Amino acid sequence: MAPEKKNEGNQVSRRSFLRNGALAAAGFMIVPRHVLGRGFTAPSDRLRVAGIGVGGKGYSDLTGFSEGPADINFLCDVDTRRAADAVKKFPKAKFYTDFREMLEKEHKNIDAVSVSTPDHQHAVAAMAAMQLGKHVYVQKPLTHDIYEARMLTEAAKRYKVVTQMGNQGASGDGVRQLMEWYNAGIIGDVHTVYVWTDRPVWPQGIAWPNTSAPVPKELNWDLWLGTAPKKDYVDNLVPFNWRGWWDYGTGALGDMGCHLIEPPFRVLGLGYPTSVECSVGSVYVGEFKRGYFPDSCPPSSHVIMKFPGKNGKEVTMHWMDGGIQPERPEELAPNERMGDGGNGVIFIGTKGKMMCGTYGMYPTLLPTSRTKEVNVPQTIARVPEGHYVQWVNAAIAGHNSAKHKALSSPFDIAGPLTESILMGNLAIRSYDVRTPKPNKPDAFDYPGRYLKLLWDGPNMKITNFDAANQFVKRKYRDGWSLGV
Repeated sequence: MAPEKKNEGNQVSRRSFLRNGALAAAGFMIVPRHVLGRGFTAPSDRLRVAGIGVGGKGYSDLTGFSEGPADINFLCDVDTRRAADAVKKFPKAKFYTDFREMLEKEHKNIDAVSVSTPDHQHAVAAMAAMQLGKHVYVQKPLTHDIYEARMLTEAAKRYKVVTQMGNQGASGDGVRQLMEWYNAGIIGDVHTVYVWTDRPVWPQGIAWPNTSAPVPKELNWDLWLGTAPKKDYVDNLVPFNWRGWWDYGTGALGDMGCHLIEPPFRVLGLGYPTSVECSVGSVYVGEFKRGYFPDSCPPSSHVIMKFPGKNGKEVTMHWMDGGIQPERPEELAPNERMGDGGNGVIFIGTKGKMMCGTYGMYPTLLPTSRTKEVNVPQTIARVPEGHYVQWVNAAIAGHNSAKHKALSSPFDIAGPLTESILMGNLAIRSYDVRTPKPNKPDAFDYPGRYLKLLWDGPNMKITNFDAANQFVKRKYRDGWSLGV
């Protein structure tokens, strides 16, 4: 393991490693099998993977890749405690703390990069890898901001790399079953979709702690902050509760939206929404109602988005989190489970309804008895190798391959999906935008609470409330750049 280098968060510049690695896409030699002889495996038959963020979900991602023709050769994490399991499982992998240093020094030995950091670091890490010609796998949500999602989507095409987002349900049988039912006209034209989750299971709707704490010796706090504003370390933020703070996470919607909104997005062929509105819940602390906490995601929310549907028919999507659930469909018996219990999706069509749980699992027609009665032939290929190995195989085959074109969640799909999900967060954050009342310097109005925000998707702009556009693209801390 390489020794940890403290407080060097901004010492390895993007310009430096991009300059040194400008030709990295061609920096390894593909040796034909016949040159090596019988019994040898050509380097081009195995994918050399580097992991950025290798604890928790990053660890399980690397394990998934290793089940295919992939070698985990490099590990990078700002927290050696979180990296310990990956270091033990992949003992031959070289360890780094700063992904920029790893890419600068090792780009010739890397074919692909997996990114599983907190949300606020997804885009900079993925973009740096793509600019070096590396295939990328990025955990959901693809990015923290709408602008970042658009930039990564365009970069994937520009650099001709193979990409996949980590919403593994996109490779499941469930969403394909839903598509086959819908394409066969079983429930008619869908006009309304309800999506819900029991998340958050971390603190939200609270004030930032006013007491700092010592930084654990195993954690490079400056590198962990990365693009986010400089702040003192506080307890109970790392490794999990960062999800409830806008500087780092994307709340319940960002955490679960890519798993739950993906089925309707794919089944209905949705694109950018045209409008969004929301309401958020309150939390009581003693006798006091939720105050003004713009740094923290709310404890619950209900977001309503409008999408252009097929044949010019509008689709209304309701997102509910924090324990809010839609009314049970009349077709669902009183003791039958709705969705998978805490999470789910209900499609309401002109001729019927269908339902699923997280990842598109448990696809069901309503009433549930119809599921066995309706017989629709399989028309959409399944993914028996799974989400991880599908990407590994496509990366080995290359950008122009049929395997790349068959990927479940490449950025040209995952990018617009992520943008739509982050539109909900834009509305949630706009809900708490304060504007001073005329002639009342100590009084405020909250116009975002009573507006329907109108969205110009191609231009990434709210057209009727300019204050909301501050949430399309955030400002990075000095020393960090997306490099576009």
